[in-house]
Amino acid sequence: MGESKPYGGKLVSRRIDKGADTTFDTRINIDRDVLLNIEQIATGVFSPLEGFMNREEFESCIDDMRLPNGLIWPLPIVLPVSELICDDIKSKNAKKAGLFYESKLQAILKIDGTFNLDKRSSAKKIFGTDETNHPGVRKWLSQSDYSVGGEISQITPMKYDFPDYMFTPLQTRKMFRERRWKTICGFQTRNVPHRGHENLQRIGLSECDGLFIQPLIGWKKRGDFKPEAIIRAYRELVQYYYPENRVILGTLSTAMFYAGPKEAIYHAIIRKNFGCTHFIVGRDHAGVASDGKSYYGLDEACRIFDNIEQELGIKTIRVDTVYYFNKKKDGIVESLHGLNKEDYQIISGSTVRDILIKGLKISPGLMRPEVAKVISKKDLIS
Repeated sequence: MGESKPYGGKLVSRRIDKGADTTFDTRINIDRDVLLNIEQIATGVFSPLEGFMNREEFESCIDDMRLPNGLIWPLPIVLPVSELICDDIKSKNAKKAGLFYESKLQAILKIDGTFNLDKRSSAKKIFGTDETNHPGVRKWLSQSDYSVGGEISQITPMKYDFPDYMFTPLQTRKMFRERRWKTICGFQTRNVPHRGHENLQRIGLSECDGLFIQPLIGWKKRGDFKPEAIIRAYRELVQYYYPENRVILGTLSTAMFYAGPKEAIYHAIIRKNFGCTHFIVGRDHAGVASDGKSYYGLDEACRIFDNIEQELGIKTIRVDTVYYFNKKKDGIVESLHGLNKEDYQIISGSTVRDILIKGLKISPGLMRPEVAKVISKKDLIS
């Protein structure tokens, strides 16, 4: 298999050339989520997007899960603004906006219209629910009511909290070539690695030349793990348990949606842009539950690829297996048939969090000892 082509055929680059015009008609102050997305647009992570969605793109995305040109795109990338900003753009007939983060100009937006997000209605289309117990819905409803679309030109590349693990698609593609990897499996995660994750990653390694583990370190919900803990834990796992020179650990700096199956597609597209030929989809990819209610079916994220995998141009490794661990010793199984169910518990991020909160010892069947020793309940987002 040859090098994976970027989604849409070319890797977008929206970093501004030296000496280019950086004047603007109006100023927009942005939050960190928008700042991170500017970086992902500018470096091609969100290819083929060249900016924030206009009305047509937004409506096509949430209604049909596609861009107006027909390409599959499941989640909206928008720049929320207040009604006051919208009025200012209209009154000035502004063509360009300067995007500022903490008083520093980050990018120029070529304005392609403003529109009302209709947050409650669009939430239901994006997440399949408008219940505020869903963290993605709650976050979506908390933002401003309007959005402004248009291409961006980035002026200031981002400074990352973990620069040693931050790579652009151009960089990862070069790294894959240097290692002579023809097939690369991408792995998305938002948590520290337990034995279930490890099993999925080993399946990826068995099918591909290399494994690209890429934890998401943007906004996440309360109870998920802090970025530094995830990186610390994965360093231990890679060092002690994986074959040398077959794994790269990087990061993805963008917010979680918790949109389940749609987000699985979104994450697959992103990894294709980084150069991955394969992508692992687990049983509840990007899923979320509240008060015991799961918002997405446990195999729904796997099934959504049935008719679109070839169109996306990335091969999915879909594993909807439920793993169980022995509470007292190192043992992991896929079925409890014939076993004492009292001795086993399901492997999940929730299980890890509950054990940490209670201050209990983590079984080696749930998590490798080297990983368990470098995390604690202090590493959970409060």
